[in-house]
This record gives sequence, C-alpha cells and structure tokens, in this order.
Amino acid sequence: MTLLGLPLPGSRRGRFFAPGRRRRRWFDGVDKLLWWIPLGMIFVAGILIASTQRQAGYADWYQHWITAAVGLGIALLLARVPVESITRWPWVIYGAMVASLIAVRVVGVSALGAQSWINIAGFHVQPSEFAKVGAILLLARVLGRHPVERPVDLLRPVAIIGLPWLLVLVQPDLGSSLVFGAVLLVMMFWSGMPGAWVLLFISPVVSAIVAGVLPWLLIAWIPAMGYLAWKSLPWKRLAPLVVVAIEAVFALATPFLWNNFLQPHQRDRLTLFLDPNKDPLGGGYHLLQSTVGIGSGGLFGTGLMQGHLTLLRFIPEQHTDFIFSALGEETGFLGATLVVVGFVVWIWRLLQIAGKARSDVESLVVVGIGAMVMFQVVVNINMTIGLGPITGIPLPWLSYGRSAMLVNFIALGLCASVARRAGAGTGRW
Repeated sequence: MTLLGLPLPGSRRGRFFAPGRRRRRWFDGVDKLLWWIPLGMIFVAGILIASTQRQAGYADWYQHWITAAVGLGIALLLARVPVESITRWPWVIYGAMVASLIAVRVVGVSALGAQSWINIAGFHVQPSEFAKVGAILLLARVLGRHPVERPVDLLRPVAIIGLPWLLVLVQPDLGSSLVFGAVLLVMMFWSGMPGAWVLLFISPVVSAIVAGVLPWLLIAWIPAMGYLAWKSLPWKRLAPLVVVAIEAVFALATPFLWNNFLQPHQRDRLTLFLDPNKDPLGGGYHLLQSTVGIGSGGLFGTGLMQGHLTLLRFIPEQHTDFIFSALGEETGFLGATLVVVGFVVWIWRLLQIAGKARSDVESLVVVGIGAMVMFQVVVNINMTIGLGPITGIPLPWLSYGRSAMLVNFIALGLCASVARRAGAGTGRW
C-alpha cells in the first residue's frame, strides 16, 4: 500500500521506516559505554593529529578518521558474530598469524629500524598488530579448554605463543613482543593460574634488572623467590632449587650479555630515560621535548591546535607514539587525566563483561583484549613522561596508525559481541 508514492507503515516496506522496528534490532543490547569512550578518543585524536602535522601539510588526521570509520563498520559486524564461532578454527588462526609474520621477514618493508610492514596495494600493513588479536583468540580457545591449574599446564600456552613472539622479536619489535608476554600472563592468571606463579614467571626478568641496577638486592630477592616456589609449587624439594638456579643464571648472565651482545645505541635506548640529558640531541631528544611539551600545557592546556611545540613539530613521530605529549600540551593536566580515566573506566567495563560472559572462552577473549589495551596505555604514557624506555608502542585509539586502529576496532567488536550475548549492555549511558 502506498500514499503519494510513500509506503504506509502497515506495508512490508513501511516496516523498515517505522520507528522501533527492525532498525532497532541492530542496536539491541549495545553496551553504549563500551563504544562511546573509544569513539570520543578517536574524535579528539583526529584534531591532535591535525595539530601535529599542520605545518607539514600532511593529511594524516582525516586518514585517521577514515580508518576509524572502516574499523567501526568491521566492529559492528563482529558484534553480531558469536566469538566462539570464530575460535572454532584455532589452527587456521595460528597458521595465518605465523604465515603473515614469516612473510614480513621475506618481503617486508623496513622503517624506523624495524622490518615490520608488508606493502599491500600501496598500504603498509603491520602483521604484528593483527597477530595480537590472533594470539588472544587462540589462547582463549586453548585456556578455555585447558586452564592453568598445574605447572605442566603452562607448557601448552607458552609453546603456542612462543613462535609468534619470537618472529615479532626478531623484526625487531620489542614493544609488540612485550604485549604478547603481558597478554599471556594475564590470560593464564584469569584461567586459574595462582598469583604466586605469575610472580615466579616474571621473576627471572626482575633478577636481570636488579643485577644491573641494585645487585645487592639479589641477596634478598633470590631467597624470597625460592621460598615462594616452596610455598606454591607441588615439588617441595626440587622446585625451590630449580627456581633459585634460574634466578642466579639470569642475574649472573645479564652483565655479560649487556656488555658483549648489545650495541651501545641499544643500551642507550633502554637506559636513557633515566638521564636523557646524557644525549640531549640524540637518544634523549624525544623524551626531553615530550616532557617539556606536557609540562608547558599546565592545568588547562594551550588549547586545541594552539600547542607551540606541537605546531612547530619539535617532537619527532608525535602523531604516532608521542601523541600523549600533544594531548598534554594542548588540553593540559585536566585533559590528559580525563583520557586516563576514560581508559580505566573502559577496562573496568571489560572486566564486568568478562565476569558475565556465557563461556570461559568468551571471558578470556575480553580479558585478553583488556590486558592488551591496558598494557599499551601504561607503557606508552610512561614512555612519554619519562618513566620508561622508548619502545614504539602506540596509544590505543589516539596514536595514528591504520593497522593499529583496525586491530583496536576488531577487539572492540569482539568485546561487544560478548557483551551482547551476556546481556551486559546498558541503556543508562
């Protein structure tokens, strides 16, 4: 039926135009808080990127928004697909992940000292970014069926993630390899691994760092780890001896490896954040300019598109890894704090969704994504304010990068799918 050529509400075509009908079904169960926080950050990021590239005449800001629009479409589609239907093909995920990382070694494109990209139709794609989500889906499948409840259960997830981690590390992409490790630990803990085992898992790295900074602390640290092994591991006699031996090997080998295998510029990259004035025009330049920019923002900032250091491009790669410095300069302490609070609220929402998930696999996927995002946020912000070394980890939703942006939206779509199936959406926001 028609009236003046328009479909009436009672007709089949009219149902599409009627409010509250089929169109609303697409948004049923949507967790608005889960979506609005990233979308708000992306909008602000576009302005910040335009500010950092304004004098150079680059157009990365609108590419940031275009990539976000494509990613949003992907996320909306994934939100309609049950996560477990994707994780039914674990070896397909694993094969695609490993094959793409091997392809980087064969036909990859080098930039900024790393061979991490593949040129596809004029676009530089970074497989290590997509491998993060692939690793999360694969680990969720494995840990959902075989949770870490005994020491022997550690072997399966560690062995599975070991090859992709190594392929990323040799690119070299230290930042992404650290993300793999953080995701693995958090997901194993969520699956049932005792917290004491998490500490034992990372304790050799701590021993190596302590050996180079405060070696006298090893007198207390190594026996403490032996005692923790005796209390938490099943083999009361053997476990403490093995743990103490591993700690001692890492502590003793670190000075030798540091002095004989790392080049001077590699050592500087890991330690210059402690005193960037040692090389103010070289390795410490990024950090010094970043901290000056953040400090110049004061409480309220200079205003969007008004940051002097940002507009004059004193900070290299500010639109990517150092976007937080532009945020601090142009929006001040209040704006930077608001973004940090937004990330905390978003992660808290993920934990709520994970707790309501309908299956262990779905819960693990959400927790793994939360670990990936939170680790990148902590490392990136610490890097820009001088509390950590420069690792090349982008700030989710804010840093310019097409591969990273698409991966963030894929992750968002997976979380939205779990939230929809768990009934965790809320209309209060």
